[in-house]
Amino acid sequence: MRLCVFEDTRVLGLEPLTLTRPAFALRCGAETILERQRRVLAAGEVGGCVRPELAALTRLTHPGVPINDADFRATVFVNARWLPDATGALDARTPQAGLIGEQVAYLVLPEPAVPPGPEQLDEWLARWKERLPNREAGGLLCDYLWDLIGQNADLLHQDLTWFRARHGQRTLPPGVALLGSPERLVVAPDAQIEPFAVVDTRQGPVLVDSGVVVHSYSRLEGPCYIGKGAWVQGARVRGGSSLGPVCRVGGDVEGSILQGYTNKQHDGFLGHSYLGEWVNLAAGTQTSDLRNDYGEISVTVNGRRVATGRNKVGSFIGDHTKTGLGVLLNTGSAIGAFANLLPTGSLLPSLVPPFCQVNAGGLQELWDLRKLFGTAATVMRRRGLELTDTHRDCYDALYEATAELRRRAVRDSEARRLRRSV
Repeated sequence: MRLCVFEDTRVLGLEPLTLTRPAFALRCGAETILERQRRVLAAGEVGGCVRPELAALTRLTHPGVPINDADFRATVFVNARWLPDATGALDARTPQAGLIGEQVAYLVLPEPAVPPGPEQLDEWLARWKERLPNREAGGLLCDYLWDLIGQNADLLHQDLTWFRARHGQRTLPPGVALLGSPERLVVAPDAQIEPFAVVDTRQGPVLVDSGVVVHSYSRLEGPCYIGKGAWVQGARVRGGSSLGPVCRVGGDVEGSILQGYTNKQHDGFLGHSYLGEWVNLAAGTQTSDLRNDYGEISVTVNGRRVATGRNKVGSFIGDHTKTGLGVLLNTGSAIGAFANLLPTGSLLPSLVPPFCQVNAGGLQELWDLRKLFGTAATVMRRRGLELTDTHRDCYDALYEATAELRRRAVRDSEARRLRRSV
């Protein structure tokens, strides 16, 4: 099957994570969306159609995948937000439109085609939806980041079978306490779990990938996934959590997804949250994920307040954002990329646009990009990676694209400060 994964306009609902990556690069379970689509659908060659501002960076992060390539033609087109169910029931020989509600999850066209640009894509999808027989696609189309968090535990249960087939069944290292069935624990051959760690599989599988180090006095509660090269440093990783590659995790993590290369080494609670890459949570950073009246939580997404329908929602934090010691994050916080969050002694604002700093409770614009990118380069170099000109160009474009949002938020913050002073 030759498959093209496309982004529609609703990827904006997955901000701030999709400000710096295509939607198919987001994680859920033990894989990214793209990895899951390739495996479940048994796809051969795969191409991608992403927003133009992300095309160059996506080519860098997904080598070998043609991105926005006018010569890449396919008959099967899959939505970048679609999490197919485990059966992968997609007949690539029969033209059809796979729907979830009224949204297009996939198209199977009668002949190979190249998708149009982003401006015409929604109209193109609507035309094929009308022309082709409609089928129920199954699975889930993720509209918001909390959809991924809500689905994470179920997908981890599904991932147990293929993860065991990949890594085999290994004897538990000596000195490790296992609560529950050993059949639900899969540890990669080169992963290390030190003595006096506790692994609890009673509520779901615990999947430990290659190069992982789990330090003594850590607790892993299923369902959870510990990604390649991650370190769990005396942490309590609770059910429904997925840690991406090369994360450093301490303290409490519950029902959360860490995209990768994120540092949460110290004590502090992170619950029902999604963190991007290169995020650093300083010691004592606490995330509220439950209102004290147990009410429904709303989140600001793409400039509007959205009711989540949930009473447990933490924070959504973009790439390269950092917190100071003892920062308190409110329920339903949306923090953009390259934000700097300093402690105030109280809950921080629930909306912080990209390239902003919270200081003394107010918002300030971070305009010195050379300094910000210099710090990002240092952080990436510590993990053996490089901040390239492609990264800089993408982040420069993001800075310009979010300028009005940032300035409006700074003006509103200053107006609130003046009202309080009066």
